[in-house]
Amino acid sequence: MKVVVLGAGVAGVTSAYYLARDGHEVTVIDRQPAAASEASYGNAGLVAPGDSYAWASPAALSMFVNSLFRPDLGIKVRPQLDPGFFIWCFRFLLQCTGERARINTGRKFRIASYARECINELIDVTGLAYDGRSAGIVYFYRDQASLDAGARHMGLLADLGLAIEVLGRNELVRREPALAQAGARIAGGIFSPMDQTGDCCLFTRRLADWCETHARVTFRYATTIRGFESEGRMIKAVATDKGPVGADAFVLATGCDSPLIARKLGLSLPICPVKGYSITVPVAEGIKGPVFGGVDEDKLIAYSRLGNRLRLACTAEFAGHDRTHRPADFARPLAFAREVFPEHIKGGEIEYWAGLRPMTPSSVPILGPVPGSNLHLNTGHGHVGWTMACGTAKYVADRLAGRDPEIDPDGLELQV
Repeated sequence: MKVVVLGAGVAGVTSAYYLARDGHEVTVIDRQPAAASEASYGNAGLVAPGDSYAWASPAALSMFVNSLFRPDLGIKVRPQLDPGFFIWCFRFLLQCTGERARINTGRKFRIASYARECINELIDVTGLAYDGRSAGIVYFYRDQASLDAGARHMGLLADLGLAIEVLGRNELVRREPALAQAGARIAGGIFSPMDQTGDCCLFTRRLADWCETHARVTFRYATTIRGFESEGRMIKAVATDKGPVGADAFVLATGCDSPLIARKLGLSLPICPVKGYSITVPVAEGIKGPVFGGVDEDKLIAYSRLGNRLRLACTAEFAGHDRTHRPADFARPLAFAREVFPEHIKGGEIEYWAGLRPMTPSSVPILGPVPGSNLHLNTGHGHVGWTMACGTAKYVADRLAGRDPEIDPDGLELQV
């Protein structure tokens, strides 16, 4: 059948790959001039089942309140008058019980661990090079109390099947010599060998090229979605600024714009944009750099080695659809780089970036068919879109083809 995928970020392009593999005639539409030009462009680079904890938890309320008065925190809330934001916050608070946090974390891990299998299989088939590493990720802590609490916290994912090792300071620095300069200020870490790193933008753009060349997928860039031509709940065509594009089925994978587009169909999606920031630093010549990806769990800053570059990402800012940034927004990752990796920032041009993550109240993406419609959803991935992309795309392709998905669908699909 003919399928139109709306969005050429990592979720949309991987959807196109799996749909084309099933023999569908696939067209991808995106307003940007190239794939992966928004949220998929500058993320932390972590493909991390170990980062599967739901944001909503019993501790979340105090963190949100503190963020109003503490600009140095990794979470920032800019007060908004948007009624939709207050509705989202109310739904988020309903997910902040211990039981809901456990359920939502289990659902995220179910997708993330499956997605890890999917991306590795995709790379075996396509041979894509994307500065990927399968060395693992270390989650480190500044003091012993934080490390002990982190080890207890990580126990839930370990019970679900995540392999972890708790490392003291000396063992951590032995395995990751790049942390030696900051070693005295680090108590230890939790190493997840299942986690991976890689350049999401490079992966997405090269996969888009592969799909055009090998799977005859058509990409319509610089094309803006205006609305839909529908009969009842069935979509006949998507209306764009360059004319209508008809199909038998449609996949919505437009990240933070998904609720705005779905609204044109009378559909409400509980997705809130959450801004994140990153810097990308050229690694100085002769510097080996970190072996593993990493997360400073106390400062909430993530990093990954991407070829001859070092990516550092931080902050969850609730500021509507504002994508702008100022030099002050990058003070935290720059200070972290000077403290932990001082040799990396001696010379070379630093790239500064900000993008919006599509966050649901539960932190679980919204997948699969909309009941009674030919619209399928692949959106709401939050801060782990790169981690989940191949798994959610395969799930959506299976559901569109009428196959049973390879993972339990409980809690993953929209209820209307």
